[in-house]
Amino acid sequence: MSVSGCETVKIGIVSISDRASSGVYEDKGLPALQDWLSRALHNPIEFEARLIADDQPTIEETLIALVDAQCALVLTTGGTGPALRDVTPEATLAVADKVMPGFGEQMRAISLHFVPTAILSRQVAVIRKQTLIINLPGQPKAIAETLEGLKDAEGQPLVPGIFAAVPYCVDLIGGPYLKTVDAVCKGFRPKNAVRPAR
Repeated sequence: MSVSGCETVKIGIVSISDRASSGVYEDKGLPALQDWLSRALHNPIEFEARLIADDQPTIEETLIALVDAQCALVLTTGGTGPALRDVTPEATLAVADKVMPGFGEQMRAISLHFVPTAILSRQVAVIRKQTLIINLPGQPKAIAETLEGLKDAEGQPLVPGIFAAVPYCVDLIGGPYLKTVDAVCKGFRPKNAVRPAR
């Protein structure tokens, strides 16, 4: 247990890009994921970060390795569009025990508030063993929008971000108790699943 009473959580973050992984340009996905998660969770986080190419066998191997390393949550960014090299959803589905379609539906619903091309995104979320794996968009701004949702001028949620459902999902599959920073994204649990603050 940490000082805050929250257990440490291991989270896999994976940026999938041919060009970034080969050094053509700087990867922005991993820093964006690390920054957002560090702001959104009270839990101390142990990150397992990977920068890999758009290659289905490599993506599958990476996801399996992160699950086997006991990551409670794995977030990927990149490779979810209709381009020929975009194979992240196929790789994610290939390693799945269960598919969680609501996450992809909500991500597209959020993104449609910003761009009509949101319907081209193919993000999926799955469970493998006791790990939740979620494909996120490739752009840092879109990553934050889909995780946090839409807020009004006063900061009140208009459309819930997908991360609001992540802590309870992780509870249900036997993972650690994730405590969100409400100002960033308030996690939702049924009353009987909420643990009292220590």
